[in-house]
Amino acid sequence: MMADLIRVALLLSGVLAAFALYQPVLRTLRRFEARNAERRMQELKSAMDAYAHYRQTVDFVEEQIEPVSAVTVADERTGEPVKRYVFLGAWYASRSDADAARYAAIVEKAREFYVDLDRVFLARGRRRWSGGTALTDPSKHRSWTPPEK
Repeated sequence: MMADLIRVALLLSGVLAAFALYQPVLRTLRRFEARNAERRMQELKSAMDAYAHYRQTVDFVEEQIEPVSAVTVADERTGEPVKRYVFLGAWYASRSDADAARYAAIVEKAREFYVDLDRVFLARGRRRWSGGTALTDPSKHRSWTPPEK
C-alpha cells in the first residue's frame, strides 16, 4: 500500500517535471526552426541577387575585424571624464568616426580577398591552360579535313 503511494507520487512528480520542461523545450525548438527558415529564405534571396557574394564577403570580414570600443578617459585640457572610441589602437572623438574607420578597414580587407582571388585564378599558368584544347595526345587530334558540302 505504501509502495503504491510512493509510485504514484513519483509518477506525478515525473509528469509535473516533464510538463514544466515541455514549454521551454518547445520554445527552443521553435526558435531553432525559425532560424532555419530565415536562413533558407536568405539563401534563396542570395541565389537571385547578383551582388550577394560581395555582401557575404563583407559580412564574413566584419566578423574578423575587432569592434569599436568605448573608453572613458580624462579630457586632456579639462580633466573631465569624456568618452573616446578606440579602433585598432587609434583614438576617435566620436562613434561615427570610429565606425567609419572600421568600415573602411572591412572594405579594404574584402578588396584584398578579391585581389588574392584574381591573383590565384588569373595566374600565368592557369591562363595558359584555360584556353587550350583538352586533348593532349597528338595522335588523337583530327588529322583529316571533312569533305565540303
